[in-house]
Amino acid sequence: MLAEVLSRQPMDVIAKRIVSMGFNYVRYTWPVFLVTNDSLASLTVRQSFQRLGFVESIAEIQANNPSIIDVPLIKAYQTVVSSLGKNNLMVILDNHISKPGWCCSNLDDYGFFGDKYFNPDQWITRLTRMATLFNGVTNVVGMSLRNELRGPKPNVNDWYKHMQKGAEAVHSVNPNVLVILSGFDFDRDLSFIQTQPVKLTFSGKLVFEAHWYGLFDGPQTWVAGNPNEVCGRVATYIMKTSGYLFDQGYPLFISELGIDQTGTNVNGNRNSSFIQRISALQAPFRGPGLLEAKMHKVIFPPLTVLCITRKSFAHRLRLGPCTDSYAWSYNPKKALLVTGTHLCLQADKSGTSAKLGIFCSGSNSKWEMISDSKMYLSAKLRDGNFVCLDVASDNTIISNRCKCINKDNTCDPSSQWFKLVDSTRSSTNV
Repeated sequence: MLAEVLSRQPMDVIAKRIVSMGFNYVRYTWPVFLVTNDSLASLTVRQSFQRLGFVESIAEIQANNPSIIDVPLIKAYQTVVSSLGKNNLMVILDNHISKPGWCCSNLDDYGFFGDKYFNPDQWITRLTRMATLFNGVTNVVGMSLRNELRGPKPNVNDWYKHMQKGAEAVHSVNPNVLVILSGFDFDRDLSFIQTQPVKLTFSGKLVFEAHWYGLFDGPQTWVAGNPNEVCGRVATYIMKTSGYLFDQGYPLFISELGIDQTGTNVNGNRNSSFIQRISALQAPFRGPGLLEAKMHKVIFPPLTVLCITRKSFAHRLRLGPCTDSYAWSYNPKKALLVTGTHLCLQADKSGTSAKLGIFCSGSNSKWEMISDSKMYLSAKLRDGNFVCLDVASDNTIISNRCKCINKDNTCDPSSQWFKLVDSTRSSTNV
């Protein structure tokens, strides 16, 4: 019931490390038993570890975080939240499990309301207690009501009955926090919200959360399948089960994502640097406080953390910081235009640089989003051949024969993957 790594480093050092990696919040888990079982909650950190036989960890915690070793577990939890706040890190309190332990299994008896260790009335009482305890703690910005509902019992009627009660209970004692709701199948399925919206007495602070891991796709999916086709299937599934919530105006919080880090799962080994890949999204393209420019599009290749730009009209298009990106528009004729100019993106010959031109009605200026993944920008050359936008080894933007569209599972399509992303961020070229 104590945050991991506190036996290894001082909490202030850990918090500063989180900030240095570009993150601005911590999802901090807690078990129902922490605020249900008074004898357990009143145990000091030392006593708790003594019960578990972790003598070595006691000495390590005392060396690195002596201020918490002899305080009750719930006080230690509060101290961690306070330390995160001092480092300008927001916190989401996540009711992860009921009994302290490892999570999660379909058969662990606390996967859904009514399970042996998941009494819904008791759960609401403890949610209320935690919400009250952290009312007025300014860096606590949200409460995730329950992690990964699962097992043989999940049903829509009980979900609405108890989740809506839990949301109202939290709001009644702490109206400042976001209320975060999870779905079925280990937080993979929120599809039922599409036809039956959540009904609450408050508005403007409801968030839904979803999880995605490489292992969800099957152990050999990315190895045996064509990456482009697999990506299309995965993206379609995510949009069907949770991504559609964006279109309904709700925020969607991807609270867990990742890979098997043991090195034994080939799915996970394919992209061990994914944290670097998402760093461009850590400074969002849209959102509260980011209405810096009129809505426009940026051309964003997921392989990189960069966007398409160029230093001057004398230079070739290339990848550069998204803060230097052009503002693009994608018109009904499927031309990609530089906002505020008469210039459009054009393909020339296969293997040569893409360019900006002023004659935007030709087929070489008409960019289709093709393939299962919808991440290829393809145009037809004057000779009738089709090419796709591509990133050359020197990060310049070229057009090449489209590759890896389907079937081939040994081909890497990622240099030809691009997304048109809506943005209201300013840049030097907006």
